[in-house]
Amino acid sequence: MSLRPTMNQVIPTAASDWISVTDSELSASTLLSWAVRPHCGAVVSFCGTVRDSSSGQHDVIALEYETCLELAERSLAEIVSAARERWPSLGAVAIHHRLGRVALGETAVVVAVSSPHRTEAFEAAQYCIDSLKESVPMWKREVWEGGSAWSGESRPIAKIQHG
Repeated sequence: MSLRPTMNQVIPTAASDWISVTDSELSASTLLSWAVRPHCGAVVSFCGTVRDSSSGQHDVIALEYETCLELAERSLAEIVSAARERWPSLGAVAIHHRLGRVALGETAVVVAVSSPHRTEAFEAAQYCIDSLKESVPMWKREVWEGGSAWSGESRPIAKIQHG
């Protein structure tokens, strides 16, 4: 299966890792298909979609994401590396995140992980999304009819812990 990167996608040198920070639509099914490996009996994915509520009590119609592409890609690569250290049996690990405007119901982030057994796949997928939320320098603006504001859910950016 040949996957061609779209704008801002990075396919690292290891054929079993795939990170992407892009303004293009994300495809969970593409990542799930890509993550299947002959030695892996489990493929777990997480999709984060834009919901209609916010911390500011507005009816959200879209989110807008901004980042420094180089820093975001470096952080995602660190997350994948740390996941592989914690769960050495992982087959494939993919993390894709959208930039720009993402409308209500659209996918903003996808994580896909495969491993020989389900426990490691579930744990690694949760680690990847939780670490992304804590350590990737990504800013989110909530958009509603007649206004917008930066999300109030910000916190200091954490360093990825290896081992």
